[in-house]
Amino acid sequence: MTPAKWARIWNERLPDVPLTLLQVPAADAADALRDGGADAGLLRLPTDRTDLSAIPLYTETTVVVVPKDHLAAAFDEVSADDLADEILLHPLDDTLDWARPPGRPALERPATTADAIELVAAGIGLLIVPQSLARLHHRRDLTYRPVTGAPQSQVALSWREDRTTDLVDDFIGIVRGRTVNSTRGRRAATEAGAQEKPKPTAKAKEKPKAPGKAGAGRPARRTAGGAKGAGAKGAGARRGRPRRRS
Repeated sequence: MTPAKWARIWNERLPDVPLTLLQVPAADAADALRDGGADAGLLRLPTDRTDLSAIPLYTETTVVVVPKDHLAAAFDEVSADDLADEILLHPLDDTLDWARPPGRPALERPATTADAIELVAAGIGLLIVPQSLARLHHRRDLTYRPVTGAPQSQVALSWREDRTTDLVDDFIGIVRGRTVNSTRGRRAATEAGAQEKPKPTAKAKEKPKAPGKAGAGRPARRTAGGAKGAGAKGAGARRGRPRRRS
């Protein structure tokens, strides 16, 4: 596994919180999460997920590790059937979910993948593993080729269901590609809530209307242009002497 990119992003976003990477055998990774030895981990599926949450990330290419002078090294890829006559090593920590391993079994199963690699270098047999394990145990005298018709290993980010802390959530976001400004991020949501101002809920009390100029008991009439008191029509009449009666 190569979590270097995620570790770099973590250090950029949370420089005050150290992130420690631990390398453990595949068979011990789930137990490291359960006993608190790690907050989150990269596991190979299938695994017991009774009390673990897991997000599948990617599926690895399966390869066969062979000596550089082996016939399989001359091909771009080989099939599981092509290896039927070969002695294939099946270590006890094998991460592939075989119904029945191909090839001829060795007299004994190596304890670990690292032990199996040493036996391949000694010419004892061949080894089928996920590509990342072939890279991890690289030797100059060995090479590997993709294998078709073989089970593949799926990698998942996992953590204990009852320990989904804020920092674990931050790491999940980094692995899943969330940006620092993502609204799905915990900090972005917190900041957005802090910046939002509460809207006033109190309703202003309406002031009583002033009585119209027309006098007590006569309500003011409202027109399209605004409110005018009764008798406003006559407010613009000519003022002068009263007419004489003839």
